[in-house]
Amino acid sequence: MAERRATHTRQNTSVSGSQIISQECSTRFSPKPLSPTELDSVNRQDLETGEPIRPRFKTTWDRFLRRGKTPVGVIQSVKKIYGCSWLNLLLLLTPVAWWAHFDENMVDYHTAVFSLCFLTIIPHECLFDYCGEQMALYCGKDLGDLITITLNNAVEVTLAIILLLKCELKLLQSTITGVVLLHLLLVPGAAFLTGGAQIWEQDLHPAHTQLNHTLLTVGVLALLLPASFYAAISGSTSSGISANGELSDLGSSTQTDFLTMSRGLAVLLLLIYICSRIFYHNPPGAGNNSLTHSLTPAQLKAYEAKLQEEEPDVNQWVCIVALIINIAVVAVTSEWLVDSIEPVRHVSNITEEWFGLVLIPFVSFSADGAVAAGYFLQKASRRVWSKTKDPEPPNTLAKAEAIDLSIQFVLLWMPVLTLLGWCTGKPFNLLFDFFEVALLLGACFLVNFVTADSKTNWAEGFILLSFYAMMVLCTWYYTGESDVSSLLLCPGQPTTDA
Repeated sequence: MAERRATHTRQNTSVSGSQIISQECSTRFSPKPLSPTELDSVNRQDLETGEPIRPRFKTTWDRFLRRGKTPVGVIQSVKKIYGCSWLNLLLLLTPVAWWAHFDENMVDYHTAVFSLCFLTIIPHECLFDYCGEQMALYCGKDLGDLITITLNNAVEVTLAIILLLKCELKLLQSTITGVVLLHLLLVPGAAFLTGGAQIWEQDLHPAHTQLNHTLLTVGVLALLLPASFYAAISGSTSSGISANGELSDLGSSTQTDFLTMSRGLAVLLLLIYICSRIFYHNPPGAGNNSLTHSLTPAQLKAYEAKLQEEEPDVNQWVCIVALIINIAVVAVTSEWLVDSIEPVRHVSNITEEWFGLVLIPFVSFSADGAVAAGYFLQKASRRVWSKTKDPEPPNTLAKAEAIDLSIQFVLLWMPVLTLLGWCTGKPFNLLFDFFEVALLLGACFLVNFVTADSKTNWAEGFILLSFYAMMVLCTWYYTGESDVSSLLLCPGQPTTDA
């Protein structure tokens, strides 16, 4: 298959954005496919002169300040931020959700609070996406991608920190696994399926994809080490299981061992992530970057050129303030969402594992999913009712940024949560259930295999979605490992049945 793809000549040349939601939230900035004239001008410059595109700004700081350019007004910025998507209508539910939290006399109190907080978080996720895309105009593609990825993880990280501080550590582990699986399987699977529906295959950056393979693999293997250690010290499955199907309690000394082991692994994972970002943003050699690599798709170079010419819709300082306010609101709403999880879980008879692996991570995807559904319905209606005979050309660039989100969560935020638990006295460790580790290993193998040749198609997107559906189905019947959960109990915390 790789040889077939390598010999295939592409006739369509266009650029797609990192995520569908950006096309809804920013009509001017959304990275629509470039015209052949725009792309040919960039290709001509690279091929004939052999020189990189001349930047409009001398330094990154000049670009951030946009020296020589008229700044965007504050009022205009506020209007653009809160008018970026129809999903922002759900922001009106924020005071309703807060009021419901304090009104304990309401019927189905916990269910109402959980539902309202869940819906309230959706538009805030959309605001994070839009502000991240706008900041990319001030920081450039490489740094802008990092900012966008970090902001796209903001809701999940906020929920994870609240779960840690509330000492819901087993639910936190399941949520981490669910977030990684969602961004490895569901999000890129949907992107590959829809993006490749009208084209033979789409391209990924080969150098970036190769580095991602290594980072994703080492992050998942780091979780395999404590699980293997646990299996070794707990004995074989034939002799170490009691009559009720549970492993024997390994004691507080074993909990201390796993905590020390996890904190050491967390430091090493952080170092790996920091080194990878240094390598990616400042590779060895004068003038080297992701755009000057010999295998960089021409569409990426053209996209960076267009990004430099694009005028932002939002003032950078207003955008930063909006992000701070958004994080504060999400933090408060997430705390009340977490408070209502346990009562809702018992009423609905949903296992803690399914709640963490599937439902909570879906909060982050709900905004993207809602916008994507509306966007593709709009595109489909245009295709049916449009009178033009020349439809918009298909996108040939498939930037699977959701995979970058998973890598950042495993190599950055999971270690940060481990060290934060150390600082706050919460016994959070990296000993995950065998089932969760197996899911991560399977997803890692499948994603690395699908993107091995730096190309994707709609069939591979369907495969990723199908495996995610398999995971959701099997998780519904999974009740967890009680002995592993006992190593995550805070002092004085009672054991709970799944």
